[in-house]
Amino acid sequence: MPTPSSRYLRTAFIVGLFVILCIGGFTYKHISELSQTSKVVKDNYSLRSELELIISNLKDAEIGHRGFLLTYDSLFLTPYKESLQKVNHNLSKLDTLIVPNGEQVEKLKELKNDIKKRFNNFDKSFSLANDDMVLTQDLLFLLHEGEIRMDRIRKDITEMLDLEQRLLTHNQEINEEKIGLTPLLFYGLLIVTLVILLLAYFKMTKDLKALKENNIELEIFEKLTKQSEIVSNTSTWVWYIEENEFEFSDNLYRLVGEEPQSFEPTLENFYKYVHEEDINHLGQQINLMMREEELPFTTYRVVHKDGTIRHLRAYSKLLDDTDGDKKMFGVTIDVTNEVENYRIIEQRNQELERTNKELSAFNYVASHDLQEPLRKIQTFMSRLETKEKDHISESGQLYIQRMKSASARMRMLIEDLLQYSRTNTSEKEYLKTNMNMLLEHAKMELLDSIEEKQAKIICDDLPTMEVISFQIQQLFINLISNSLKYSKEGVPPIIEITHQEVLSKDVEEIKESLYKFHHKITFKDNGIGFEQAYAEKIFLLFNRLHGKSEYSGTGIGLAICKKIVENHKGVIMAEGKPNVGATFIIYLPFLK
Repeated sequence: MPTPSSRYLRTAFIVGLFVILCIGGFTYKHISELSQTSKVVKDNYSLRSELELIISNLKDAEIGHRGFLLTYDSLFLTPYKESLQKVNHNLSKLDTLIVPNGEQVEKLKELKNDIKKRFNNFDKSFSLANDDMVLTQDLLFLLHEGEIRMDRIRKDITEMLDLEQRLLTHNQEINEEKIGLTPLLFYGLLIVTLVILLLAYFKMTKDLKALKENNIELEIFEKLTKQSEIVSNTSTWVWYIEENEFEFSDNLYRLVGEEPQSFEPTLENFYKYVHEEDINHLGQQINLMMREEELPFTTYRVVHKDGTIRHLRAYSKLLDDTDGDKKMFGVTIDVTNEVENYRIIEQRNQELERTNKELSAFNYVASHDLQEPLRKIQTFMSRLETKEKDHISESGQLYIQRMKSASARMRMLIEDLLQYSRTNTSEKEYLKTNMNMLLEHAKMELLDSIEEKQAKIICDDLPTMEVISFQIQQLFINLISNSLKYSKEGVPPIIEITHQEVLSKDVEEIKESLYKFHHKITFKDNGIGFEQAYAEKIFLLFNRLHGKSEYSGTGIGLAICKKIVENHKGVIMAEGKPNVGATFIIYLPFLK
């Protein structure tokens, strides 16, 4: 692609060439016009000369005519005849000197006619002359008529000379005007040419300075590029397709364990360093590159002289330069660390999978092996209380009640831990689900508590969302249960559930989210509330704001809620005010 400087220089060259052509054209035109004007002036002088010669020749003819009439000597007829020939010759020259379709043409016709009549008059007078040289009346008349004809000829010639003088004066004025304008025109064109040359010179000087600065920057960039290749374990190479030649950067030699430019950059020499198990695969990819003119990401191994094995990854793409030459630009990266890290990740994934299996086994143990002894303890305490009640002292019965309460709390704790564990380890299958249906199932799950508390639940219509169904249902159960548990004594709980779609950028807590839109679901109650200072602590595992004797629970329910929302890439927040109520706000992302 042409640069602005090259376009400017090209424009300056074209303009300069155009000015030179204009100067040449104007010069040729003015020289032609000057030549034409000079020719007109010369013709004008020639015409005047011919007219004057006609007068002179006619006078010679009259002298011969009169001498013959007086002497009747044929010797006088010789100058007469010569004058006749000369006059005819003069008239022929006048035909060539006078411009056609001009005013002089008509006057020349009149002159020719008068001259013709004058010579006719001469001829008639010769025929009337007698031998005794007596002048007759007719001859005197012809002589008188001849004088009149001669005056008319002089008048015609005088008019033609006057007209030629005017034309000569006009042509001289035009000639002088053109001669005066020509230096000014040439001088102006010369100034324009010099200005263009000066501008081109300053532009070239400026471009040379910029080119020098660019060369310095390129040298710095080249050094930085070489250094960055060393630091980042990358290298570059170029395949010149037309010449089928390669060019390797210095660091590509280092990646195969050699010094820069230590061998000729050819495929055959490079294959010597490729692992024997990867040569066929790399060769196939190179052949594909030569056919398709593009090399996809290809990973292979190279072996250094000391036996060290390094993993390299290559990629290339075709680029056309401004000259139309095809070049393949490639990048080769040392990905040994990446491959090793991937293997470590694979190992850790396997370890994580084993851990998950162990957690599943723990869930089974907790749900069966741990709860089975607890059920037996509760069964024996129930039998002891029923059958041996009369034989147990009051303090013993108090101990039994405390044991029953502790075992019940232990059962609840085990179940909550199981629930929290399932939230972490269960399969995360997201399905389009009607949220209203999940809410109804949660309400049915808590139907006894709702009726006992005489609670009122007001809910907006919820959308269909892609969620893990059982987890969202558990979320609804925990939040409604929390509102029922911490309701005011003697005041029927009112739980308001609302929904709206929001832009992520409009909400401070989610403005950095990768999703543009979020569902906002709010649970608001009129319970005992809490201090806002505890808004984050209530989501911690085993965290309780109230004593065991005031409100039952394990401190796991809201932690489960937070975990479920995080599983859905969302955010949950709490707002509270003592004796006014609590509000839980959930943001769940979605694509629109």
